[in-house]
Amino acid sequence: MTERLELAPHCAPPGGPPTQATFSSDPQAPAKARAYVRDVLARDETPLDDERLDEILLVVSELVTNAYRYGTEPDDSLLVAVLTTPDRVRVEVHDPRRQRPRLRNESGERSRGRGLHIVDAIAARWDVDDRPFGKAVWAEVDR
Repeated sequence: MTERLELAPHCAPPGGPPTQATFSSDPQAPAKARAYVRDVLARDETPLDDERLDEILLVVSELVTNAYRYGTEPDDSLLVAVLTTPDRVRVEVHDPRRQRPRLRNESGERSRGRGLHIVDAIAARWDVDDRPFGKAVWAEVDR
């Protein structure tokens, strides 16, 4: 993991979605989070090309899937925040569990365990921040 860069939040236009949303912890959470992030980024002042948008949505999917599978229990929720600058998009996924995710050794025998490798390959940087009631896993993708 690399050095941290603090980003100032970008305000959504009036009538647009807030820059953070809460989702129920269930199998539909990744799809709902992708739709939410796509909507936020469609309203951003600095447009993204389709390839970069797809990469960001893949990062969202991996982070939310990890939060759903390993960071929550039934009836929990998770929070997705999107922050943008002209140079970068930052996605944070907050969940109530303090256990930090880790990169696992790649294996052709497992069907799981590749998500953080995907995030690591796409993101300029990613890390985990402890929160009073859980953690936030974040990734920053260069535009």
